[in-house]
Amino acid sequence: MSAAFATYEKTGRIVLITLNRPESRNAIATHADCEALVEVLRQADEDPQVSVAILTGKGTAFCAGGDLKAMKERTGIGPLATPADTRLNYKRGVHAIARALQDLEIATIAAVNGPAIGLGLDLAVLCDLRLIADSARVASSFVKVGIVPGDGGAWVLQKAIGYARAAEMVLTGDTYTADEAVALGLFNRAVPAASLLSEARALAARIAVNPPRAVRLSKRLLREAQHARYADVLELSAAYQALAHETADHKEAVDAFLEKRPPTFTGA
Repeated sequence: MSAAFATYEKTGRIVLITLNRPESRNAIATHADCEALVEVLRQADEDPQVSVAILTGKGTAFCAGGDLKAMKERTGIGPLATPADTRLNYKRGVHAIARALQDLEIATIAAVNGPAIGLGLDLAVLCDLRLIADSARVASSFVKVGIVPGDGGAWVLQKAIGYARAAEMVLTGDTYTADEAVALGLFNRAVPAASLLSEARALAARIAVNPPRAVRLSKRLLREAQHARYADVLELSAAYQALAHETADHKEAVDAFLEKRPPTFTGA
């Protein structure tokens, strides 16, 4: 029996989720792969003691995207016997991962340690913050194999870098260096490969030090603001703020500030 496609390691309020199929460059081949990743994402989100999840890949790649051999054999998460079957197959598999990432309340950091191709790039872009090893390469290269972004990439790339730049990536299928990807706005920054995980953990720690409920509410507010009217965001902001004001951590933060001491947050 093969190892789980995604592993889960919790340290304090930070979870490290690692795509664990290095022999195939962490390509996603089966529904079991999709379900394993969705399961660990939900496990992190449902733990009130978790504030941040880091997503990375084991070995030399972050994620090579979908498994082309499985596509050719029509046995995996892509094409099946009929177009109708294929449509449902995408909804059941790849879309479940995308929805899980999009719906998370905890903050997410992609630590892209190597190639992030097609679906792999879109997984990274679905995260809130993104670091990339300076040796890594990325591509939205679906068109190179005669298909389209079937995982919602046409939406997430536009949200990250705007229509024109996303169109250039999708329509050319070109590969970009880490520095080029940072210049496009796809990543917060490029870092030396040897220090990628330590940089990601340091960034996660800067988030996790804050009151957990405030982090989750702030994350959700940012996500909702991506597609809402300003007036609606103001209404939601007031509602979330009303909840935040009643938390024990808010009271602790105010008391600690006034008493000139470090706060101790409990998540309450």
